[in-house]
Amino acid sequence: MDFYLIIFIAVFSLSMVCVRLVKFLAVKAGAVDRPVMERKIHKTAVPLLGGLAVFLAFFIGLYLVKDEILSGNLEPSHLIGFFAGAVILMIGGFLDDKYNLSPGQQIIFPALAALAVIAGGVGIEKVTNPLGGFIFLDDWKLPIAFWGGKAHYFVIISDLFIFLWLMGMMYTTKILDGLDGLVTGVTAIGSFIIFLFTMTTKYYQPDIGLAALILSAACLGFLVFNWHPAKIFLGEGGSLFLGFALGTLAIISGGKIAIALLILGIPIMDVAWAIIRRTLAGKNPFRFSDREHLHHRLLNLGFGQRKTVLIYYFLSAAFGLSALFLQSRGKVLALGLLVLLMFIIVAGIGLVNRQSQKFKAKS
Repeated sequence: MDFYLIIFIAVFSLSMVCVRLVKFLAVKAGAVDRPVMERKIHKTAVPLLGGLAVFLAFFIGLYLVKDEILSGNLEPSHLIGFFAGAVILMIGGFLDDKYNLSPGQQIIFPALAALAVIAGGVGIEKVTNPLGGFIFLDDWKLPIAFWGGKAHYFVIISDLFIFLWLMGMMYTTKILDGLDGLVTGVTAIGSFIIFLFTMTTKYYQPDIGLAALILSAACLGFLVFNWHPAKIFLGEGGSLFLGFALGTLAIISGGKIAIALLILGIPIMDVAWAIIRRTLAGKNPFRFSDREHLHHRLLNLGFGQRKTVLIYYFLSAAFGLSALFLQSRGKVLALGLLVLLMFIIVAGIGLVNRQSQKFKAKS
């Protein structure tokens, strides 16, 4: 464990150094977030591009331990595809932070990033069936190329699943990035739980665990500057990159989708509810923003940024850690409990707001 501790401290420190460098570059490039829109809750201009610091610390850390990372089932092409996707997100994030791209332009970059992972050969053969056995995703294949002495295929169900999964994860962390330290902390918790999971005897995967630990350390180094009041924001590229990295780790660790769902369960359901809510209101859910997300509602109740973020941390850690002790059916029950909890929270907040409005009307 001394090795893992040294790597953690090294990447944590490197991340803090990268933040100072990126903060300087963001100000010079004019990539700052000014509170000119109603849904902005910060009061002063804050540098963006913080995700670049996490990106640099993470991939430098991976390079330093590349022999250990490639000692397991991961292939160089997997890392190349993952790295290429991350670079695409950084480029798209910079362009958006600098020029405020339209939603139609923004979606190009996460879509290309997901395709880069698929092109790198990352796949998922099967997922556990809660009723017993497995659900296989690699049955239907279409040959697309031949190089390196072997045929390469488009695995229809698997590749489509990975694309939709990564897009969902990226947009979850993108939309969740509304409070200081929220996405960064949740990702740090999630990646550390994946590290713990891959260190267990039953699911021992030290290569994946090491990559997850490095991501956690890079996020925590950034969190030092991103905790409220934040001195730097993740920016578009950073918020997408964290969902991209966490989603990819969940896949390459053997399809640990349930763990990621438990970690990000509340944010995922919040995003789903936002899509439904905006659609019913006759608005395009991907081109319209509002202050109706769960974290906004908690703020309106007077919790404040830090307490609201800590509530998310607690829920992510509690449900994520439960996956370490639950079998497949237990994880399904935990997901059901998470859905029920989300319903109770939303209904409770709605009831409090209605009572508050009635009280104000009588006053």
